[in-house]
Amino acid sequence: MKNSIISNMYNYQKIEKGYIIEKNKIVVTYCESLDGAKRLTNYLWMILLFLFGIGFFLAGISSYYHKNFLPFQTFSNIEFIPQGILLLFYGTAAFLLSCFIYSLISWDIGSGTNIYDLESSVVRLSRRGFPSFDTNLRFKQKNIYLVYPFSEIINIELNIVDGINPTRILYLNLKDGRRIPLTPSNQLTDLAVLEKRAIFITKLLKSDLKLNNNQ
Repeated sequence: MKNSIISNMYNYQKIEKGYIIEKNKIVVTYCESLDGAKRLTNYLWMILLFLFGIGFFLAGISSYYHKNFLPFQTFSNIEFIPQGILLLFYGTAAFLLSCFIYSLISWDIGSGTNIYDLESSVVRLSRRGFPSFDTNLRFKQKNIYLVYPFSEIINIELNIVDGINPTRILYLNLKDGRRIPLTPSNQLTDLAVLEKRAIFITKLLKSDLKLNNNQ
């Protein structure tokens, strides 16, 4: 009977990226999930860099051995120094960069959640970080957990930077001067969606919304 009353008091709603928990039709918990490195653009960059890296590397090897290792182009007649060695360098660099992006994707770096707990009056942030060796010399991925009480929050800042490298980021501004990013800095979210999200979070926290637009 007690569990039935509790289940009737709380209402769980799944949204596009996260969930909302309501108590007596009032939002008490709002959770939003953040995408990490597992994005289509990263997959495309990884594939392109891998293919170009292998191509340049084989072209450099072809110039060194004077034997063509590529079926669609002849590089065996190219001088190894300096052209061939440059091809080897670019190929190796592109291949290593593709491996790095593959590692980011496999570890899903940057993914996590923002949980706004109105009952406890705290904001809980979690992020996936880079792996490292623990005290037992085990290679383990480190996760970052941060908790901030509502009393330490000054406002929510929507930072918009236009130009060649545009960015749109939500920040949680604290009284000690720290600016905690709530959204990934490398994702260009639709401005209307981000503004709606910022207004909703501001209302939940009963805080102010600061707009910082840098042209």
